[in-house]
Amino acid sequence: MTRSVVATGAAVGIGRAAAELFAERGHGVVAVDTDGQGLAALTGTAGPAPVVPLAGDVTDPEVPEAAVALALERFGRLDAVVLNAGIGATRPLEEPGALERFDRIVDVNLRAVALGLRAALPALRDAQGSAVVTASVSGLAGDPGLWSYNAAKAGVVNLVRSVALEQAGRGVRVNAVAPGLTDTPRTAPHREDPALAAALTARIPLRRWARAREQAEAIWFLASPAASYITGAVLPVDGGLTASTGLLAPP
Repeated sequence: MTRSVVATGAAVGIGRAAAELFAERGHGVVAVDTDGQGLAALTGTAGPAPVVPLAGDVTDPEVPEAAVALALERFGRLDAVVLNAGIGATRPLEEPGALERFDRIVDVNLRAVALGLRAALPALRDAQGSAVVTASVSGLAGDPGLWSYNAAKAGVVNLVRSVALEQAGRGVRVNAVAPGLTDTPRTAPHREDPALAAALTARIPLRRWARAREQAEAIWFLASPAASYITGAVLPVDGGLTASTGLLAPP
């Protein structure tokens, strides 16, 4: 049997970096995403362990069930899940279609996490494994114009805490990372505007955006035996952003 992980949102950004990292360190990976082409590119570059693509929408209950079944079929066990899939693009609250967009954001960012945990927990208990969920600094505080994303990610934070408490006595750890500004294709539009990029970077005490690989390393740590006494934690990986009240710019 090969140690394995299911990673969602694995075609790009943090999810892809996590899938590549787990594969490099010997885990078989079931990589889930709606982007079939992105998954094909991932499976062509990751290694040395095999990466098995599964194209599907994580809001469909059959997809996380299929991902877990595929991991067990191909690798014989499931040691970790990385529930990373997410979307943004909140609409103003009073704008037409805002609540429909809210429903979709909550469906992908929050409900799909519950579906992923539900599908994986029996296999994780067998392996005494762990789950790591991608929350966000936007789940720890509010942002103007991101009300639905804030609400969904805040839900993720307390979902992780609650499930961690429920599963602690059964040998499964459940934690979250809370990324700050990270250099991924999804955040590219924010970096293409020099004034906006400079203003955002100035708020980060480390004075730079995270690399996706740095987020993946935090995910790896929380999933690994090195974090064997950590559960129910939400780890900000944000360059010091949430250490500040926001009233004063970092020196």
